[in-house]
Amino acid sequence: MGFQYVNNLPSPEEIKERFPLPAEYQALKIERDQAISDVLTGKSDKFLVIIGPCSADNEESVSDYVNRLVAVQEKTKDRLILIPRIYTNKPRTTGEGYKGMLHQPDPEKKPDMHEGLIAIRRMHMNVFLETGLSTADEMLYPENLGYLDDIMSYIAIGARSVENQQHRLTSSACDVAVGMKNPTSGDLSVMLNSVVAAQQAHDFTYRGWEVRSKGNPLAHTILRGAVNKHGQCIPNYHFEDLFLLHEMYSRRNLQNPACIVDTNHSNSSKKYKEQIRISKEILHSRKHSPEIRSLVKGLMIESYIEPGCQKVGEGFYGKSITDPCLGWEDSERLIYEIAENA
Repeated sequence: MGFQYVNNLPSPEEIKERFPLPAEYQALKIERDQAISDVLTGKSDKFLVIIGPCSADNEESVSDYVNRLVAVQEKTKDRLILIPRIYTNKPRTTGEGYKGMLHQPDPEKKPDMHEGLIAIRRMHMNVFLETGLSTADEMLYPENLGYLDDIMSYIAIGARSVENQQHRLTSSACDVAVGMKNPTSGDLSVMLNSVVAAQQAHDFTYRGWEVRSKGNPLAHTILRGAVNKHGQCIPNYHFEDLFLLHEMYSRRNLQNPACIVDTNHSNSSKKYKEQIRISKEILHSRKHSPEIRSLVKGLMIESYIEPGCQKVGEGFYGKSITDPCLGWEDSERLIYEIAENA
């Protein structure tokens, strides 16, 4: 094998022992998990808003951002459940560029995954301790789930991972909501096949063990748009797309049909301000159709303190170093509009 063995990394158990989540927050997370579950199963008519930076690159500014969400959550708690995006694994299409805090706890220094594991655990936990908002992250590496599973209340499977068997099987063992994005091709059947797999029980190998999962009834879909063979972005958030997904769900024997719409990525062609218009269109579709209202349970929005993005090293506080994001003022206004219309 052509590996160079760099570091023997600590296990999830070792990291959790070093940075344990206090008991009172373990109880709070169970409450948050149940509230999110009730939305996805239809027991609650609240609406989910999974919102935050494209990539959680800096603990100070990410914590600042989520602390701002707290006041907004309090004002909208009767209608919305806000779940902060603390995305610490940043997939790159070509493998080049910044890959997230797990790889580089300091984006301007060389990769250090030992320090990265500590940094992502500390950031997720500190955000939760400061705000009471349990978090969301993307499962880029299934074997790393155990480092954060006691803090996260929402897990996303990305467009480039959704066809991977290990992601599907690991999702079947999760105790919280797992959203499966459509692949970049836009094939909705692939996305739904992932939900089918995640909702079933499985025997498989995980971190050197033979393990058995019980299936995850909270596995659901995420529409994020597609890219055609010419590299053009094709959105899939319009009324017709949502109704098609409703019909495809109805032809499968799946528990808790549910969809989250990602307002950025190929749905917006990464034109971040379009997220405002797209959110409003989706809310209008929910009002127009009871079928779509029962299916679409929330939105995923990329948002940070400052609008747009910057290159690594430019040093603007609270501004994305990956994909461009909505700024705080637009984000706050949009959340209130979602609460009024969801």
